[in-house]
Amino acid sequence: MAARNKFMADNVKLLLVDDNPMVLGMLQQALSLLAQVTTATDAADALLKAVDDVPDLLLCDYRMPGMDGRQLVEKLKSRPATANFSTVLMASKADIAERLSPQDAADDYLEKPFYLKDAIRRVKRMIDRIALEKMAKTAPSDGVVRGSLSQMNVIDLMQSLEMGRKSCQLSLSNEGDKCEVFFVEGQVKHATYGSLVGDEAVFKVLRWTGGNFQLDFEGKTDRETTQLNTQGLLMEGLRQLDESQRDGGAEPEAAAPPPAETAPVARPAAYGGAGGGREEEEDVLLDG
Repeated sequence: MAARNKFMADNVKLLLVDDNPMVLGMLQQALSLLAQVTTATDAADALLKAVDDVPDLLLCDYRMPGMDGRQLVEKLKSRPATANFSTVLMASKADIAERLSPQDAADDYLEKPFYLKDAIRRVKRMIDRIALEKMAKTAPSDGVVRGSLSQMNVIDLMQSLEMGRKSCQLSLSNEGDKCEVFFVEGQVKHATYGSLVGDEAVFKVLRWTGGNFQLDFEGKTDRETTQLNTQGLLMEGLRQLDESQRDGGAEPEAAAPPPAETAPVARPAAYGGAGGGREEEEDVLLDG
């Protein structure tokens, strides 16, 4: 996990903005494991810092004194030099429903109050997608992105490809075992693992946290062997892993963390995740 965290922290710039010092501090501490985090206590300070060093991701409170979060996003998006970033706004359920429309510039919302672990998993999903896109931009001349599953595990990869609506061939290898997974606009259409095809092939590799991956964005197939969509494959695969562990049949290798979108707030420590050894600590509800 340390190698993965270092890779992510070196690769994605995150600007965190909140006028509540406690919320700012707790989010900064947790997110610093995943990205280069710069903090600001109001939108004016954030605007100056973003102009000086454009972030890949802006995580910003909506309600702040003076300029609010939406106004900050609009100002940055209006400048060509600072327009290319993703946004997560933290806002109350009422503000999201009444003041923030789907046409607003945010890519995602964190509904306040929220639990810290849940928020980190949601933001991590964005960080993974951004990291994958940056890797694709720096791919060698053959156009194939290569990396280690210690940097980004199978579930992280699949979620990022789904969120980015990517079409590609994902090749996975681990100690001589190989799996091929084909995506069309973010949805798994075909997968092979030895003699297994379709859903069962995907389930076999979800636990992998070691090995290597390749992404070929020119890779295509006409076959359609999977029954579940990408999120369904992840959830069903993790359900099977949980069942296997309860029955005492789990392999010693630690499973990957559950999907960020639908994962419960608390999860078994064996799953690991952004918090590392802190996973067994009590979760924190943040508001304000």
